[in-house]
Amino acid sequence: MVFYIVLQFITLMFAITVHEFAHGWTAYKLGDPTAKYMGRLTLNPIAHIDPVGTILLPLMLFFLRLPPIGWAKPVPVNFMSLNNPKRDMFWVGISGPAANFTVACALIALLKIFPVLSSTVAGQVILLAAIINCFLCAFNLLPIPPLDGSRIISSILPYRYLALYDRLQPYGFLLVILVIWSGMFRKIFYGIILFMVRFLDIPISMF
Repeated sequence: MVFYIVLQFITLMFAITVHEFAHGWTAYKLGDPTAKYMGRLTLNPIAHIDPVGTILLPLMLFFLRLPPIGWAKPVPVNFMSLNNPKRDMFWVGISGPAANFTVACALIALLKIFPVLSSTVAGQVILLAAIINCFLCAFNLLPIPPLDGSRIISSILPYRYLALYDRLQPYGFLLVILVIWSGMFRKIFYGIILFMVRFLDIPISMF
């Protein structure tokens, strides 16, 4: 059990690192160098660890027999430095989940190209990594601060509603916990997961 927890944690750290790097890289390409100057445009996982989202929440969810999901220390983005702040907020927000989904696609493609891997320990680790990347993608699409879905929603909301929506920021973690415990989480989260499972042709028995 300890080995499985450690393996999940390592895999989750890999997924979170790719996720945060994608945010920083996208912001940099769209005109904001903040992440680069603050040392966050890196694939070093230590730079992205958040005590609550990266360690506490995944461990709590594991013992509750829920998907190992979480978040990292948010990559700093100065949205006013972006070429088009409101439009580019969408691309910065969606880039993290998109990176995780891309990694999941690549890992599943590797297993399909080399089917002999499926019956090996390495193949099981690759499959676990693909699933956790799917979990992280789906979780971060929820429109609750500090998750990426909130950035996506902010980018498409009319300006007159932004101030009201931004009032959720201080209560983000509590809202995440409430949503996880509610039936709403399972409906939305597993709906997104089911779409990705069918798209990637992952055996449903894995879930």
